[in-house]
Amino acid sequence: MYLIGLTGGIAAGKSTVANRLVEHGAVHIDADQLARAVVEPGTPGLAAISETFGAGVIRADGSLDRAALGAHVFSNAAELEKLNAIVHPAVRELSDSLIREASADPQAVVVYDVPLLIEASTAQPHAHPFDLIVVVHASEETRLRRMVELRAMSETDAANRINSQASDAERLAVADVVIDTDGTLEHTLAQVDELWERAHKAAALSH
Repeated sequence: MYLIGLTGGIAAGKSTVANRLVEHGAVHIDADQLARAVVEPGTPGLAAISETFGAGVIRADGSLDRAALGAHVFSNAAELEKLNAIVHPAVRELSDSLIREASADPQAVVVYDVPLLIEASTAQPHAHPFDLIVVVHASEETRLRRMVELRAMSETDAANRINSQASDAERLAVADVVIDTDGTLEHTLAQVDELWERAHKAAALSH
């Protein structure tokens, strides 16, 4: 098995990169999906969030009010840290299990899509043993524009989301490969295709 850690700032284009790798045959594990799963109604994660942040972040039907929680934590670093301390360990446990399942195929290329890879690694230094860390990178200006135009976010909300994450410099410092998405889609996909060739060959050789 060859394990890729895929990360990048919000609106950098991680989904585009991940989808292209899946088209080539990679196994995709999405940390955002796992983060939603570990705070479903009835989970210890949701109970801990309710206890920490109060009933105001829980909807009448018992589910998490993501908008209310997001408005609270994304402008307050200390509160975001509390949320991460609840969610990250639960996601880590679930992702460990999924990666073990994928490793049943010794030639599998597994892409673990982790938007907060840097933040999670800081909280838990003994992170997954990635064979390659890939950072999807676009300038802050490009990402801000995408969030406003494509996600209908206000510039203030978009800037808060960007500022709540690791800096570009912190992400690039851990990168083995950088996929630049500031250019055309074709340019991005060409870089991903090169990455696949590298990972696919490495996975075959490791068998």
